[in-house]
Amino acid sequence: MYVEQLYTGCLAEAAYYIESNGEAAIIDPMRETQPYLDMLEKRGAKLKFVLETHFHADFVSGHLDLARETGARLIFGPTAKTNYSSYIAEDGERFVLGDVEIQVLHTPGHTMESSVFLLFDKQGKQHSVFTGDTLFIGDVGRPDLAIKSDLTKEDLAGLLYDSLHDKILPLPDDVIVYPAHGAGSQCGKNMSSETVSTIGEQRKMNYALQPMSKAEFVEVVADGIPEPPAYFPENARINREGYQNIDEVLKRNLEPMDLEGFESAISNGALVLDTRQEGQYEQGSIIKSINIPLNGQFAVWVGSLIPMDKQLILITELGKEHESVLRLARVGFENVSGYLEGGMQTWQNADKEIQTIKSIEANEMSGYIHQGYEILDVRRSTEAETEHVSGAINISLVDIENRLNELDKDGKYLVHCAGGYRSMIASSILTNHGFKNVVNIHGGFAKIREDSDLELIAGKCPTQLRNEKLETIKQ
Repeated sequence: MYVEQLYTGCLAEAAYYIESNGEAAIIDPMRETQPYLDMLEKRGAKLKFVLETHFHADFVSGHLDLARETGARLIFGPTAKTNYSSYIAEDGERFVLGDVEIQVLHTPGHTMESSVFLLFDKQGKQHSVFTGDTLFIGDVGRPDLAIKSDLTKEDLAGLLYDSLHDKILPLPDDVIVYPAHGAGSQCGKNMSSETVSTIGEQRKMNYALQPMSKAEFVEVVADGIPEPPAYFPENARINREGYQNIDEVLKRNLEPMDLEGFESAISNGALVLDTRQEGQYEQGSIIKSINIPLNGQFAVWVGSLIPMDKQLILITELGKEHESVLRLARVGFENVSGYLEGGMQTWQNADKEIQTIKSIEANEMSGYIHQGYEILDVRRSTEAETEHVSGAINISLVDIENRLNELDKDGKYLVHCAGGYRSMIASSILTNHGFKNVVNIHGGFAKIREDSDLELIAGKCPTQLRNEKLETIKQ
């Protein structure tokens, strides 16, 4: 038996490859199928099953293309309804894969169709459980993403409590836990950076698995859930209803554009998405463009900040055109007219107008504050509450366009996040909305803490606050 976790960092997503005696199964594949096909060929295995733990909201799965291209059986758990051919398993149903078996356990709560897959080795021993978004390392799935459901998040949290206690916690301590996501995913609120654990470890350290009543569980799990990114419902719909083949999407969207065609698209309302690294963007970019670099959680921030129906045209680093289009397609962004051939160099060679964004080091901030600059912290509120610069304004990047009226367009702002990625995105958005005195902080709060002489205010981290809330509930 062979098991491999296939982790995609930009989405904090884990797919899984299981193989036994020449037969393979893949759980929760990413949209592009070629890596899986290459793996099957390299190992000389035949794909028998494609298993989906639920209708994913944070990415478009490759389940449909992979099943079509290999003839594998596409399997969902109980209550799933698809607009394409699939097998809906019964709770407890087992599937033979070579010398091992995979059992479907229905675990509603994150969504109604959510299921986990329990792997038995050739001796019939429970080896590992692929928990999807039901159980993470250090957390459980958020109970507010069910498609077209009249259930409240409290209703779903109650179902999740039952699923965990009836199906997962009874498993032996040595059973390996393989979740669908790690830290950085928006599908939970307290995920560990670890991506593998055991039932025994989770029983000890996962706050949601500590002894408590269902009412206590519902209160602590449903509390403090941030609004889901805007693209989540559409991705879940796409995964349920089906989609166009990824190769056709890439062929249509990977269209080189000359300068005239690119400018024409801008005139017709297309948004320029610049996927270059923030250091390149600050030195010169197209006016009204938004910078979301490939070197971070690119797809998540595109999905959180840009409407899915918005026409996009791309500025990329040379050689990054394919990656940019592919990573957009992973989250259902397919309305891409193309990219400027030759990238930013083509624009500058034609003497077209550009904008720049000033960036400074953390140790220069005090001088700017004396000139009347305010500090704008675009981290999440939970990050800012843990520790922040005294007097800083906190508006999370995901909320910034909706809260521009809280800022003064004639004001002066030093913009920072944790490490510099989000602050450049925010700076590009502010600049696009007419803010003229925006200065980005290289290295973000990490450098502010290390190099600046600014006063820092420490608070309590989310884990401390959650533990205190749990203790209060129990009292």
